[in-house]
Amino acid sequence: MAEVYAFDVNETLLDVAALDPLFIQLFGQSGVWREWFAQMLQLAFVTTITGDYTDFGRLGDAALDMIAARRGAALRPENLASLPGEMQRLPAHPEVPLALTRLRDAGLRLVALTNSTQEVAEAQLRNAGLRDMFEHVFSADTVLRLKPAPESYHLVASEMSVTPGEVTLIAAHAWDIAGAASAGLQTAFVSRPGMIAYPIGPAPTIAGRDLAEIAQRILSAHGA
Repeated sequence: MAEVYAFDVNETLLDVAALDPLFIQLFGQSGVWREWFAQMLQLAFVTTITGDYTDFGRLGDAALDMIAARRGAALRPENLASLPGEMQRLPAHPEVPLALTRLRDAGLRLVALTNSTQEVAEAQLRNAGLRDMFEHVFSADTVLRLKPAPESYHLVASEMSVTPGEVTLIAAHAWDIAGAASAGLQTAFVSRPGMIAYPIGPAPTIAGRDLAEIAQRILSAHGA
């Protein structure tokens, strides 16, 4: 059984859909935030593959520029400036606080692992009321290698003085689960609406429709 549980932040813990009103203001259409977030992830994968590192915040800005160009939209500077602040104020998914509380109160070691910079990650979790749930917050920016690069997952194991196999990554992204498994971690997939596990490759160690179900399965495995 894993000794450390590492939680992805954006979409796994925090509801990125809360950005929808801003994107409606920017583009006059609901749901564009999904296109933007997918574009940002694509850019992150490019930096990971090529080794030409760019931090997640700058990738978010670049993705927004690309979406605007694709849609022929002219974005005002004040609109662009509002996105980083809105990212730092994302709310937690409804079941997340109680699920994390149950795990923490059971004595399990909880950490966060995100592609966001350390400053942004700390602000996100603090503003969502979750920071006290975690022993540490880890940013892939520290090792200049964004997830799903193995260095980001190994950072957790190294800093927590455990082996990779003693870490479980909890995430709502199939690519994150695949990266963690390839790096030797155990995995827990949160199948939030629209999130589908990869049909190829190793299955996650644990799967559940939300964090409450994941937490219950972890606690049951610990006999709690």
